[in-house]
Amino acid sequence: MTDALQVEYQTHPSAYKHWKLSFDGAVATLAVDIDENAGLRPGYKLKLNSYDLGVDIELNDAINRIRFEHPEVRTVVMTSAKEKVFCSGANIFMLGVSSHSWKVNFCKFTNETRNGLEDSSQYSGLKFLAAVNGACAGGGYELALSCDEIILIDDRSSSVSLPEVPLLGVLPGTGGLTRVTDKRHVRHDLADLFCTSVEGVRGQKAKDWRLVDDIAKSSVFTQKVQERALQLAEQSDRPADGKGIALTPLNRMKEKDSLRYGFVTVEIDRTKRSATLTVKAPSGAQPQTVDAILQAGVSWWPLQVARELDDAILQLRTNELDIGIWLIKTEGDAAAVLASDAVMMANKNNWFVRETIGLLRRTLSRLDVSSRSLFALIEPGSCFAGTLLELALACDRSYQLMLPDDDNASPKITVSDVNFGIYPMATKQSRLNRRFYDEAPALEAVRAKAGQALDADAAFALGLVTSNPDDIDWADEVRIAIEERVAMSPDALTGMEANLRFNCQENMVTRIFGRLTAWQNWIFQRPNAVGEKGALKVYGKGDKAVFDWNRV
Repeated sequence: MTDALQVEYQTHPSAYKHWKLSFDGAVATLAVDIDENAGLRPGYKLKLNSYDLGVDIELNDAINRIRFEHPEVRTVVMTSAKEKVFCSGANIFMLGVSSHSWKVNFCKFTNETRNGLEDSSQYSGLKFLAAVNGACAGGGYELALSCDEIILIDDRSSSVSLPEVPLLGVLPGTGGLTRVTDKRHVRHDLADLFCTSVEGVRGQKAKDWRLVDDIAKSSVFTQKVQERALQLAEQSDRPADGKGIALTPLNRMKEKDSLRYGFVTVEIDRTKRSATLTVKAPSGAQPQTVDAILQAGVSWWPLQVARELDDAILQLRTNELDIGIWLIKTEGDAAAVLASDAVMMANKNNWFVRETIGLLRRTLSRLDVSSRSLFALIEPGSCFAGTLLELALACDRSYQLMLPDDDNASPKITVSDVNFGIYPMATKQSRLNRRFYDEAPALEAVRAKAGQALDADAAFALGLVTSNPDDIDWADEVRIAIEERVAMSPDALTGMEANLRFNCQENMVTRIFGRLTAWQNWIFQRPNAVGEKGALKVYGKGDKAVFDWNRV
């Protein structure tokens, strides 16, 4: 199957085909009820609550709407609207007919959505409870694993399983192996049995092995789920009387070679295989109080720019596979960015401000894990300050123009308090900490200059930019760097960038993405999985997989 389809990540509950979203005070219920005939692309049916990218696009939208539109919700119950099946995971026939790049991008977005549940639990107090009321396999169990707790119905048939290795010759692609060990602390020998079993584990054994937190007989399952959902809600400080902010559709103009939003633009140069992504500073009077921020709603600059940037990243990542380098620019008044950051920090404990910071954090993290080369170009008119400086700090390289001392147009960058921790990467480090390997002298030198506008020479001396060419060398140095980059092997660059962007600290999230990039990426291309007689290709056809028995 080709990847010609242009994927749209914007949706609305009225357009959902696969999820039912309902609310009861502090508890929201997301019931998966997949329409088998509504796959994102032709060629497969989504039977047994199996999913494709379209299902996860709806899930991502639903979670964001709960975050912003329903602040009264403190617990989200994930369950199934179908009898005897919770979710059978990613649709195998979809995987079998998809290109390698489609599979990997699908897994990456699905990973980010599941990681986002844990992010909201940690930072926003939004708790998630998986009410597994039927067979739960593969990616379905991975969805349950991303919740805070799992309750499994004890009906003698419902089980949890990760059958990818014995059935398909691949690995659970959305963190299953990692969460079983790192999060649930399933003993490694029991995890080995579990991950090589097609049947899965049910009932008391699933609880004893730590695969689920609790079990309940059918007669009391609903009651037990409700009781536990309310208990989890008591752990949250989301406001019971908060008024939600409607996530209205983004104003986006999409043309052949460009995307245009209110504060974000993307210009694509196909001959150079590059995209220039420009983020603009706020302009005009900005809210100064919580009341004014809430009144601004989706038009509040930090939220609007986060939503637009997030959509732009996803559009480029999925729909523009040949564009190998993203050139990151900013435009506008740096003082306006810093003033917006100051208001945000002063009100960071407000639920809406906190959720906005969360969306910015997850969007910047999405940039980190995108398999594209990222170069920041700091030119006259730039406003790489505070929150927007994070864009440059996320890049593989940054180039800042140094004009003569008497030229006031020389572009500056400004470090602020937001750069020291409110937007942690997957490693849980700030990008400054990652940059300087947590070394105190370098970080203290940068902190001493916080709030000061730094020209290219000053920024270069602190190690904040890669290069500081003058106006004579700028055009050639930048051009050559870009031309050299796009001429290199995209496969080698993907591996190199993933290694270099995430140094030192490892945790569950970095292992999930690292294993997706390395192990799953590799296994998805092996003949044992996707060859003519590979396990993924022959599944459901009545043929037996033929393996090359050489261990690699």
